[in-house]
Amino acid sequence: MTTENPGIRRPDESPAPRLSFPRQSARTQRFTLGAPRAFTVAPDGSRVVFLRSPSETERANQLWVLDLSDGAEERLAADPGLLLGGAPERLSAQERARRERSREGGAGIVGYATDAAVELAAFALSGRLFTAELRAGTARELPARGPVIDPRPSPDGRHVAYVAQGALRVTGADGEGDRALAEPESGHTGTVTYGLAEHVAAESMARHRGFWWSPDSTRLLVARVDDSPVLRWWIADPAHPDREPTKVAYPAAGTANADVRLFVLGLDGSRTEVVWDRVRFPYLGRVHWSADGAPLLLVQSRDQRSQSYLAVNPGDGSTRMVHAEEDADWLELFPGVPSWSPSGKLVRIVDEGGARVLAWGERPLTGAQLHVRAVLDVTEEDILVSASAGEAAADPETGEIHVYRVNELGVERLSREPGVHAAVRAGGVTVLVSATLERPGASVQVLRDGKQVATVASHAQRPGLTPRVTLTEGGTRRIPCAVLLPTDYKAADGPLPVLLDPYGGPHGQRVQRAQNVFLTSQWFADQGFAVVVADGRGTPGRSPAWEKSIKNDLTLTLDDQVEALHALAATGAYPLDLERVAIRGWSYGGYLAAMAALRRPDVFHAAVVGAPVTDLRLYDTHYEERYLGDPTRTPQTYRHNSLVWDDGLVEAAAGPHRPMLIVHGLADDNVVVAHSLRLSSALLAEGRPHEVLPLSGVTHMMPQEQVAENLLLHQADFLKRSLGLV
Repeated sequence: MTTENPGIRRPDESPAPRLSFPRQSARTQRFTLGAPRAFTVAPDGSRVVFLRSPSETERANQLWVLDLSDGAEERLAADPGLLLGGAPERLSAQERARRERSREGGAGIVGYATDAAVELAAFALSGRLFTAELRAGTARELPARGPVIDPRPSPDGRHVAYVAQGALRVTGADGEGDRALAEPESGHTGTVTYGLAEHVAAESMARHRGFWWSPDSTRLLVARVDDSPVLRWWIADPAHPDREPTKVAYPAAGTANADVRLFVLGLDGSRTEVVWDRVRFPYLGRVHWSADGAPLLLVQSRDQRSQSYLAVNPGDGSTRMVHAEEDADWLELFPGVPSWSPSGKLVRIVDEGGARVLAWGERPLTGAQLHVRAVLDVTEEDILVSASAGEAAADPETGEIHVYRVNELGVERLSREPGVHAAVRAGGVTVLVSATLERPGASVQVLRDGKQVATVASHAQRPGLTPRVTLTEGGTRRIPCAVLLPTDYKAADGPLPVLLDPYGGPHGQRVQRAQNVFLTSQWFADQGFAVVVADGRGTPGRSPAWEKSIKNDLTLTLDDQVEALHALAATGAYPLDLERVAIRGWSYGGYLAAMAALRRPDVFHAAVVGAPVTDLRLYDTHYEERYLGDPTRTPQTYRHNSLVWDDGLVEAAAGPHRPMLIVHGLADDNVVVAHSLRLSSALLAEGRPHEVLPLSGVTHMMPQEQVAENLLLHQADFLKRSLGLV
């Protein structure tokens, strides 16, 4: 199936802004500022809580309430500017690291938690503790030991737990009785924390929490993390030689992880360790505690081929196995699972019969027509999930993600229009967030019993361009692709130089039926390129086999970029000049771009290499060992998949030597700058042309406005120079 959006401006659309697209994109954080997010629905369906910044250029999020009981009126519940008295935010090093792990680029109230009734919200600002009474619309600061991280009210709303200086603390919602329930033991300050997720959990497992309240509000499950066994790395900023380097605990592949234990801590001062086989299952992947059953853990073996679902007895800390799974390649972790259904059955997502299905107890409720991606809500009547088309679907629905209701009677799609959809649900109310190719940003509908009762306004800026994108499939593997042409392109203009613009690796789907996904790609197209975005093997959203085919061989992701390019050119439907082909990417996409220039110079003529992983031994345990195993046992696998090794470039073609622009943030503590420095040294040793652009003070996210703007301009200039367009 091929779908096209010709990029024609509708009469009701506002005129293009005066700012250039790079400046506009940077100033609005890629058009996300002012858009509502982080929705919570009250269990009685009376209100929806969410975050939104006041305008398209203001970073500080405010806390809002949409009152559905009184004409769907929006009320401001907490304004960080007022609460801080206009003072600038000051973030602790731990809070900055936490935001980096979660890719949080906003400011103000970037996260909040509520009690069970969604009456009380808690959040941190500048390391201080605040609560908001959501019915009354009042907010206040509570006295607390700072800097405060991740405050969470108890389900009954009487207490707030939070982390400060490595300790798990609790205070009354009235601000009285602040005390530590657990704090680093003597001699372990700086290496032990209670209530925080360790690096690999936050970076590679998508578990960003470290404590969980009991449904009756009398105790908590709290993770104790000891990172003393973990390697210490030093992140320095050469632009500021007067500043000390930052010491970080980084669990590189094949080295020691943090020691993670779990405790039941009572408000009465009791402390009970949760016991499981931590030698066999060292990874704490998920924790779930609801009124529908005992506390539930999902623990994984280090090679991620085995995992166990464990029910916890909070009284004595013992565990019993509820379910066990094994996989010859690896087992994925999914949002929203595991959990209990109200009837006490285990809800999970599992790879079964070649499909990724929803399981309720031992019974699969979906088949190969759907590829289930997340569980959004579980009730007695049904389970709400997000899913894309599976391998057995009649229509591949390229780039689409939909919301479905699933139960024993069947499957019902809730989202209708082609696009990318997500949802939050409670109390008979569903908040449906929808993005499509036909409009910028995302629309937010509030539905009750399937009927719209309200919308949530967005203040996000409308981009000054509309992607001219065709979604299609390329090659014998039916690789999902997007092709973008210049806005004013005509067939008579002839072939165009080609720019591949992929992520192309695990957990990063670039081909989505959503307009904002392609804005930067369209800007590059308008610089005179035909832009191709391809999601080859290893990318999510299609089938378990598609994702896991890259086990031990990440170079297949490059093969699929080449196959997609050549297959699209062979159709004759696109004006692709294969004598002028470049590639750009960031993170995994940067790794892919460098590999393309080094190993396939017969196809690629230039590359922009952003924050690449070049020596795979220097990336984290949970991510890298999932795909390539333990480097101490499989060194040749790591060497084959790396771009550089101890003796220089790995498997690079003899020639021709293609120009590379290597870009890296010096403050990056996820993909450290050593990756790019080692690549540059190896290139220089062989006399290969390349440019290095170090970004002082920039992390893996690169939030700085001026840097983001000028980096786009610099990339375009480099690509034009390298392909002979100027």
